[in-house]
Amino acid sequence: MVTYHDDEWGRPVAGDVELFERLSLECFQAGLSWATILRKRKQFRVAFQGFDPAVVARFDLADRDRLMADRGIVRNGLKIDSTITNALAFQRVVAHFGSFDAYLRTLVPPLAPPWPAGTGLSDLPSRSPASDALSADLKARGFRFVGSTIVYAFMESVGLVDDHLPGCFRYRG
Repeated sequence: MVTYHDDEWGRPVAGDVELFERLSLECFQAGLSWATILRKRKQFRVAFQGFDPAVVARFDLADRDRLMADRGIVRNGLKIDSTITNALAFQRVVAHFGSFDAYLRTLVPPLAPPWPAGTGLSDLPSRSPASDALSADLKARGFRFVGSTIVYAFMESVGLVDDHLPGCFRYRG
């Protein structure tokens, strides 16, 4: 968890494969601990062939069965199906906007000012007007399992929201 926080969480991500991976992992995390997902991340990458959305979009029933039998990942049929569906929707977004990052920049406002001194974990939101809007737009484009809370966690993960708190070495205040 510390390595993920220190090296990845909240740092800007622009590449389509990494954005798709982060969105997919946030979907898988719903209802589970993030530590569980991080422990299984290496096997997720193997199972989903590097999270290349062009590859995942071609997964068929045999791939779904393979994933459902893979003890190294979270074997939830709804989450597996949504990842495959989301790969197709992701490709449509990339075809229209040129990249998923370009699409995100049309909907997500620039970073808000850093949190003020005295802000604690209990003060952080689990969703925002921006995550509500992005969630609704993703759903309209055919994405599944992308509620506002999942989308907010994705936004935090890829640096679209900066929830590093005062006292954290990554705090930009």
